[in-house]
Amino acid sequence: MEQFALEFDLTPPRRIFTVNELNAAIRAVLDSEFTDIWVSGEISGLKLATSGHYYFTLKEREAQVKCVAFRSSHRYWRFKPQDGLAVLARGRIDVYEARGEYQLLVETLEPQGLGALQVAFEQLKKKLAAEGLFAPQRKRPLPRFPRRIGIVTSPRGAAIADMVQILTRRFPGLHIRLFPALVQGEGSVEEICRAIDYFSRTRWPDLVIVGRGGGSLEDLWSFNSEAVARAIAGCSVPVISAVGHETDVTIADFVADLRAPTPSAAAEMAICTREELLVRIADTRAKGAQAMRYRLAMLERRLRQQGIDRALNLLHRRIGRGLQRVDEQEYRMRERIRVAIDSRERARRALETRLKRFDIRPRLAADRRRLEIAHTAILQTMQVHLAADRRRLETAHTSLVRTIQLRLASRQSSLEQITAKLSQLSPLRILDRGYAIVSTGSGILKDSAAAPPLSRIHVRLAKGTLNAEVVESDPFER
Repeated sequence: MEQFALEFDLTPPRRIFTVNELNAAIRAVLDSEFTDIWVSGEISGLKLATSGHYYFTLKEREAQVKCVAFRSSHRYWRFKPQDGLAVLARGRIDVYEARGEYQLLVETLEPQGLGALQVAFEQLKKKLAAEGLFAPQRKRPLPRFPRRIGIVTSPRGAAIADMVQILTRRFPGLHIRLFPALVQGEGSVEEICRAIDYFSRTRWPDLVIVGRGGGSLEDLWSFNSEAVARAIAGCSVPVISAVGHETDVTIADFVADLRAPTPSAAAEMAICTREELLVRIADTRAKGAQAMRYRLAMLERRLRQQGIDRALNLLHRRIGRGLQRVDEQEYRMRERIRVAIDSRERARRALETRLKRFDIRPRLAADRRRLEIAHTAILQTMQVHLAADRRRLETAHTSLVRTIQLRLASRQSSLEQITAKLSQLSPLRILDRGYAIVSTGSGILKDSAAAPPLSRIHVRLAKGTLNAEVVESDPFER
């Protein structure tokens, strides 16, 4: 029976992989299935290693994948990746054998969706376009031979140096005036508007160039403000907008009379030279040669795609994995250095604690406390004496106030008695018994002869006065 079992054993033989063999096999499967894929997600944990490689994670709500962008790949990207940015990543899946992890080798990265600044840009663009600020009919032609050119930009940037160099080279003796202004950050909008308004009011230049060098959307945002756009639109002389690089577009470009791709290009557009035609012919010839070289390169690439390119890709991947191992060793070395520094710090703190036992400062602190206690006792004793003196002063003050009040009451009583006597002797008291005081303009009337008929008299009664006219006077003797 045992012989029968041995003869008909159908258990497949075990195949044992080493770790390297298993990782290599998985990498081969992934290479064949995921060679050129697009993955959407949000960037998280972005790191730039000293080797120039980007390490980050593409994540969604419930999933994530690790990504690596070698320096040779991301050097041609048009933007810098940032944490929290939604992107589309193009690349292939690879296995990092040192940790047994799969990762996406990113070759191309594109931003996905519109940010808050982009939404604000589109809203302002729509508003100003509806007002007609972008209309072609309001664009003014540039002067063909301007004699004076005003420039609004930062005096410390490379843009002003390039523009001045090109303008002086193309047209020696040209008058150039710079109005220095901030081109980004707080206060930049006000300074740019002030500069444009200065050139518009003085009418000194024949042409104004407003611009700066390249930067991110946030760096160029001053030229996307409504105030700058309206200042350019209201300028009394033609304006050239030269903001950023050729791919950068701002609101100022739409409002200006002419948009230049770069500050250097604005200087070239501002003034014409007799060599301009030769330069254009040379540029056209260079572009044709470049297009021809590009076409030949594309044809060469197609011919070599099945051969040398495959070997170069494998070589680049091998080098990239080696550099990734170097980066990981660098991280480990930094961690060990940090642990060593922490250990030395703990030893230093222990020595510091031991030295504190011989420190004289605690004894000095105890003596200081005893002195403070003695000082407090002296102050309390002085306060008790001062309180007793204060009570004696308050008692004397109270007695003096009472004496003064009694004397004032006595004087008040005497004053009231004298006032009553004077009131009894007042001639006004006689009026209460029915008498009256008659007067004219010259004084009190005592004789009827002093008041002939038809004269005006004034009669004062006990209550009120009368103005009367004499009808008849009858003098008599007492």
